Amino acid sequence: MGNLLKVLTCTDLEQEPNFFLDFENAQPTEAEREVWEKVDLVLKDARGILDELQAYKGAGQEIREAIQNPNDEALQKVAWVAVVPLVGKLKKFYQFSQRLEAALHSLLGALTSETYDNPTQNLEREQALAKQFAEILHFTLRFDELKTEGEKEVNNELANRISLFYADATPMLKTLSDGTTKFVSENKNLPIENTTDCLSTMASVCKVMLETPEYRSRFTSEETVSFCLRVMVGVIILYDYVHPVGAFSKSSKIDMKGCIKVLRDQPPNSVEGLLNALRYTTKHLNDESTNKTIKSMLQQQ
Repeated sequence: MGNLLKVLTCTDLEQEPNFFLDFENAQPTEAEREVWEKVDLVLKDARGILDELQAYKGAGQEIREAIQNPNDEALQKVAWVAVVPLVGKLKKFYQFSQRLEAALHSLLGALTSETYDNPTQNLEREQALAKQFAEILHFTLRFDELKTEGEKEVNNELANRISLFYADATPMLKTLSDGTTKFVSENKNLPIENTTDCLSTMASVCKVMLETPEYRSRFTSEETVSFCLRVMVGVIILYDYVHPVGAFSKSSKIDMKGCIKVLRDQPPNSVEGLLNALRYTTKHLNDESTNKTIKSMLQQQ
């Protein structure tokens, strides 16, 4: 435990780290099990959601033909038949985002609780919940990478909310960002540092595991590297929304230069989507207080 605290609180960024968060094999303890089982149900459905999104095909052609030929009843029927199932699918995706937000709140409640001395201990001792938190972030960024445009015109309140959901370029990420902000505002008795420290610790752990050959060699699958990269970017974005001055300020507990370097060290074009997520979905990147070197590192192609 002392080694972990030493790594995450030291100011010497070149100091050799000594912490590994087992994203591949962490299993719940009895203390974690109640929350873990609740979140596990959501994560099992998340896999199916990604499969459906990958297989998703819009009805743009049918709709264009129907609009161009308003008096052709056959084309109107074809368009209607094509659109109705898609609206149902979009509704399903939106409703799942609400379940995901609820799961996020459960995990944040556990990982930021004052059961232990600090959130860092929570992450270390509740690795199965930390893994689930990572899986939610991984799903979120993967969903937004796969997201396609859909037709959403239905005359009811839910449909309007669905439309707002899909109008955002990264709808699932926005759901989590808003959900994390909501968690903080609804738990005013909990110091905001509990949440921001949890997020910055997760970012630091991911960075350390990715940049340290000894730890990276423990991954049994290359997919774990992609997983770790998405989680690192995801917690940076959440931190940037929740922390009063964001992830890019001098007072940030996230080593942004180090995190961006880790991304840049990956194979060309493999992390462009993640770099774009930092460029375009963070809240404070363009603040005057943001270090020019960080902006320059993100602007490089």
